[in-house]
Amino acid sequence: MRDDKRTRLLLAVLLAAAFAMITVDARGGSRSPLQPLRSGGEAVLGPVTRSVAAVERPVGDFVHGLGHSKQDQKQIALLKTQNAALREQAETAADARARAAELDKLLHVASVGGYRTIPARVLSFAPQQQGTWSATIDAGTLDGVKPGMTVLDGDGLVGRTVAVGRDTATVLLADDPRFTVGVRTPGTGGAGGGQVGLATGGGPGAFSVQFFDPQADIPLGTPVLTFGSAGGTPFVPGVPLGTVTSVQPTPGAMTRTAIVKPYVAYDGLQTVGVVVEPPRTDPRDALVAH
Repeated sequence: MRDDKRTRLLLAVLLAAAFAMITVDARGGSRSPLQPLRSGGEAVLGPVTRSVAAVERPVGDFVHGLGHSKQDQKQIALLKTQNAALREQAETAADARARAAELDKLLHVASVGGYRTIPARVLSFAPQQQGTWSATIDAGTLDGVKPGMTVLDGDGLVGRTVAVGRDTATVLLADDPRFTVGVRTPGTGGAGGGQVGLATGGGPGAFSVQFFDPQADIPLGTPVLTFGSAGGTPFVPGVPLGTVTSVQPTPGAMTRTAIVKPYVAYDGLQTVGVVVEPPRTDPRDALVAH
């Protein structure tokens, strides 16, 4: 108990002395009797302060000047150029791989179907405001392309050529509302087998197919293929069109209406093939056989 009182008393004395020294030093200014003590403190701590400042100043100057010198700016510009070039190479490589995959699928369809095709790239699409769903491809008369030829890709029917120039051709896409093509279902009989009809483009995402047998039982998921024209013009047989997604009830009608989802993504076409020679024999269901 006595030690606690002594400690508190000592602390009070020290605080009083400290306040007194501060007051004397403040009032005395440069003539303060505590000036020698203060100068001694500066003599001891000054070199340390100056050393820290000497180290801090170059670091600050380096950080502040980073990227501002001509050499730094040239290096940054070079790195940006190299980065852009690498990005372009990566995009080009990815695009090349995608096109190679599309061409492989196209060649597989041509081989299985027995079609002789001229590969072509889609250059542009007609503005939809014109009311025509068409595309321009980079193949023309120099490649043996003529009006009224079947155009397909690795997934199925793309359309038919309607105008051909020296190096390009216009393709009326199968999803155009004015586009019609004779179609059939696989097989020769049974549930939904061998049904024949007429498909009409309905814009992106669906065809409307009028099957000639109003009593036809067509299961959902049934594939639909091109029936084929005489001489293979404008349509060769056996090209996949899509699958049946719904069949509408049509009591008393002369036809049976079905909605068909296309295999081809018409708004994403890049690589197509123009059939310049029809198959020697009808491939029948070869391209939709599992």
